[in-house]
Amino acid sequence: MRRVLIRGLRFDEAERASAIAAAGPELEVLFDEPASLDGVVAIAGRATDEELETASDLRWVHLWSAGADGALTPALDARPDVTLTASLGNGAVPLAEYAVLMMLLLSRGGWYWADAQREHRWDPRLRVELSGQTVGLVGLGRSGRHLAQVARALGMRVLATRRTPGGDDSVDAVYPPDRLAEMLAECDFVVVTAPLTPDSRGMLGEAEFRAMKPTAFYINYSRGAVADEAALTSALVEGRIAGAALDAHHVEPLPADSILWDLPNVIVTPHNASTSTGSRARAIESFLANLPRFVRGGELADTVDRHAGY
Repeated sequence: MRRVLIRGLRFDEAERASAIAAAGPELEVLFDEPASLDGVVAIAGRATDEELETASDLRWVHLWSAGADGALTPALDARPDVTLTASLGNGAVPLAEYAVLMMLLLSRGGWYWADAQREHRWDPRLRVELSGQTVGLVGLGRSGRHLAQVARALGMRVLATRRTPGGDDSVDAVYPPDRLAEMLAECDFVVVTAPLTPDSRGMLGEAEFRAMKPTAFYINYSRGAVADEAALTSALVEGRIAGAALDAHHVEPLPADSILWDLPNVIVTPHNASTSTGSRARAIESFLANLPRFVRGGELADTVDRHAGY
């Protein structure tokens, strides 16, 4: 009997019933770890390198996350017979909400209100509106497009950079990678939405942060390594940019001795921006939609391009 193993998410009774129905009689669905992966042809959740090396029956791995960088290992490269899919776009809604929340907190200095309340201090201040401001998106995938839609609804001008050429109606202008600094110079907010790939790693360095306005804010909810950490830290410490909201970090959890914890112009969150009941539900829906296709031997949706990295 061929088997599919679900790990990493605890399914409730209704979700278990949906998975069993989607698998049909051709697949046995496992919700607990088996003694061995013999006969396991699909894993929903991460597969270790050792499992990829030894699980000869395995043909499909589905990631609950949209980002696939952690799964693109040499062990997976050695298994061209294994299809990798991801829950693409599952976090687009909460990520956009996070970006807007951080833009508001950074631009309006939300922590000042919190401090004033704790101190029983009446401290009104003049604040900047998001309407009329320019936000630049580093990456224009599913989460970037959703954020663009939300930002436009708030009256913001939206720019984006991506490696594929051509315009996009979801934003006001698209810049190729070799014009990234030109885009950054126009932005009041810069939001990293791009996945971590060999091309995007370290793409924001000293020159890019120097291209930003001293009044601009940097927000990263994707992967920390898209930016050079030393260059970002220097820009924040020296006041060359106004501040940052960082949900994604080079090392996670962020080390307790990191200077980023204590910078007054930085908001640190624990890579939690996309975690919501909705993103969980969409991840499960992505897997369940593919399960009958796998049973029939059809082409799977939301496959990861191993060369591109997403």
